Amino acid sequence: MPHTPSRRALLRGLTASGAAVVGFDPAARSWAVDGSGSGGGLAGIPALDGALAIDEASLDAASDDYGHIVRRRPVAVLRPGSVRDVVAMVRFCNTHRLPLAPRGQGHATNGQAQVRGGLVIETATLADIGPLSPDGATVTVGAGARWSEVTKATIAHGLTPPVFTDYLELSVGGTLSVGGLGGQTHRHGAQVDNVTALQVVTGAGELVHCSPTRHPDLFHAVLAGLGQCAVIVAATLRLLPAPETVRHYLLPYDDLQTFLDDQRTLVREGRFDYVEGQVSADAHGAFSVHTLEAVAYGPPVGPAPDDTVLLRGLRHNPSGVERADLRYYDFLDRIAPAVEALKKAGLWSYAHPWLNLLLPGRSAAALTGDVLDTLTTTDLGPGVVLVYPLLRERLTTPLLRTPDGPVPYLFAVLRATPPDDTATVDRLLAANRRAYEATAAAGGTQYPVGSIPFTRADWRAHFGPAWPLFESAKRRYDPCGILAPGQGVF
Repeated sequence: MPHTPSRRALLRGLTASGAAVVGFDPAARSWAVDGSGSGGGLAGIPALDGALAIDEASLDAASDDYGHIVRRRPVAVLRPGSVRDVVAMVRFCNTHRLPLAPRGQGHATNGQAQVRGGLVIETATLADIGPLSPDGATVTVGAGARWSEVTKATIAHGLTPPVFTDYLELSVGGTLSVGGLGGQTHRHGAQVDNVTALQVVTGAGELVHCSPTRHPDLFHAVLAGLGQCAVIVAATLRLLPAPETVRHYLLPYDDLQTFLDDQRTLVREGRFDYVEGQVSADAHGAFSVHTLEAVAYGPPVGPAPDDTVLLRGLRHNPSGVERADLRYYDFLDRIAPAVEALKKAGLWSYAHPWLNLLLPGRSAAALTGDVLDTLTTTDLGPGVVLVYPLLRERLTTPLLRTPDGPVPYLFAVLRATPPDDTATVDRLLAANRRAYEATAAAGGTQYPVGSIPFTRADWRAHFGPAWPLFESAKRRYDPCGILAPGQGVF
């Protein structure tokens, strides 16, 4: 790749700033750069508490993500030793018009956290979990903290964040940049709806503390803002009392419409603390097996679960019910054994051309049915299909775009396919696009964690009435347009 002016600036800085080169391996021809000895200045890398990595392994890792579809190679990777490092390097990049992208756990599927010829900021080192607020209502954590570690820390005090994605090993900053949906969303909104304050570094390199009352335009442009206006370095999260145990139900259904209707009833009534659902293939390969997953929290959050009360009026097949009483954290981390099995089998490294849609409630059965009718077990691979309802009134973050109507549905076809089968990947991406177009025509949106080919015009339509304020915040807080170019939003 030819060196652009911005890439030359960074490479020149790495060699001319007086930075110490550490960890050099002549055989591997790889090294990391520690900027702590640098003199700083416009022509060089600023002094750093952490390190810049420019070795091949680090650049290769930052060129890929969990999707294993898009690859964009940066010129360096920052592993910050402090928030000061993020400020310093964002200012450096802003001065030299060098694109950059924050990266948490690299669990994006379509290059969202990648940047060609620029800087990737790995936030995993910003993982402090601060003390609870005096009233126990909030905790401030670093953007690189994983939800699993945050939860363990707060459960020790009998407290918990209200909402979780199904996989706990994601970073706080990563999920807050897209929304953070889960089975508790019908009760408490998305993860972004449970943030009381943020610490961010804008595209101009300014460290800003923001909240609904302090720089509210920036606060609302960062939550579910896809990293376009600032790099999240810390977040203050709302906490609630945690249950000690939960009762977990798996309820089988033979009919899609009945399954969706019962889900809708449960979230409207608030009968359960968690409601999700999966669709799987029958013995003939047809996706006709529907499983409603529901969880009731026990003491001290709620009363001891009563099966008769909780399952009253539901139209599942009673002979196939599965029920288990679990410790709260064991429930939250229930997919960890499956993840380990996928990793051991080498399937975690498959390509993941995911389809993630938010469907209008009135069209959920038709849109879901159209995709499932053509889905094959081969195309899904070792993946999963999720369908579950949300309550629109709980979703208050402006940039988390959801359909109109009181009960939209998340529909996710989390495919996995061999990464070297590029023809199949391309075919599935095209199928994702067709499914999105049908959804958009019905008034639905995408949940932007998947792999749907999108143009800038698509993004403008996606954000709809929120676009003017989003665009204004982008101009104000990232005036040189260096942040998070991977999705092509601007």
